[in-house]
Amino acid sequence: MRGAIYAEGLVKTFGDVRALDGVDLDVPEGTVLGLLGPNGAGKTTTVRVLTTLLKPDSGSAVVAGIDVLKHPNEVRRSIGLSGQFAAVDEYLTGRENLQMVGQLYQMSAKAAKARAGELLERFHLAEAADRTAKTYSGGMRRRLDLAAALVVRPPVMFMDEPTTGLDPRNRQGLWDVIEELVAGGTTLLLTTQYLEEADRLAHDICVVDHGRVIARGTSDELKARTGGERVEVVVHERDTLDTARGVLAAFAKGETTVEAHTRKLIVPVTGGAKLLAEVIRELDVRGIEIDDIGLRRPTLDDVFISLTGHAADRGEEENGEDAPVDGQQDRGRRAARKEAVR
Repeated sequence: MRGAIYAEGLVKTFGDVRALDGVDLDVPEGTVLGLLGPNGAGKTTTVRVLTTLLKPDSGSAVVAGIDVLKHPNEVRRSIGLSGQFAAVDEYLTGRENLQMVGQLYQMSAKAAKARAGELLERFHLAEAADRTAKTYSGGMRRRLDLAAALVVRPPVMFMDEPTTGLDPRNRQGLWDVIEELVAGGTTLLLTTQYLEEADRLAHDICVVDHGRVIARGTSDELKARTGGERVEVVVHERDTLDTARGVLAAFAKGETTVEAHTRKLIVPVTGGAKLLAEVIRELDVRGIEIDDIGLRRPTLDDVFISLTGHAADRGEEENGEDAPVDGQQDRGRRAARKEAVR
């Protein structure tokens, strides 16, 4: 059975750039799929295809049970979209922006006003509700855009790097909102540059690179691909590195790494906290002083590096057409909202 978001063999090229090279996705209803990848990997292009803002060269996609290519307007009525850039009308107040979206989707004026007030409170914009959006800071505009995407409580949501530009407090607040939405049955495709965001929110994760899905699975499944636990020890005296290495060898499940300049030893292990206690005890018996010791588990950063060969990028997609200029995507999304009610 196909999920609420389904794509098969999506291909999209821009000149010599193959932005999508056969992308397959399947997102079950009421779950979150985290789409991770380096800049220019195809994340934003995928979102633009699935939200009808861009036609693929080949492949198929179904969102909320509706064929994206055959019935784009029906798809638009069933989704919410928050992109990398805030698509708000800067000459309207925050409240007017949200009420306008509600009325575009044929909500009554009373219902649109009530929903606007609710969202302004939720996104900490109530005090600025009656100021024009052009007076808002970048973070405030970002929050207003996210609120606009939620006005009609869509069954399927697309969020393209939704927390970029938000401070930790507002990022945490958005995570809470997302969890509430999904608990209520909303299906979400989330692209993000924050790996901890995917770790917390996503039921499943797809890693994309050069327009292809190169790995998929739960966070724990992907982490398991990079290896298990490791003990990291920083000894007090550099002269004790060799002795400490001998101690750790008895617990090692692989090669021990020694970083002499930092006095650190890293050894793969199994056994968790119980084993860590044994390591500490043995080091103490051998008279080896330590400055730090810990049991580390793989992170999504580790997964990212192992799969793509480099750390996750902390910026917007830049290659080819995968990075719509600020304003171009705004216009497309505003047009999509208006087309959805025709």
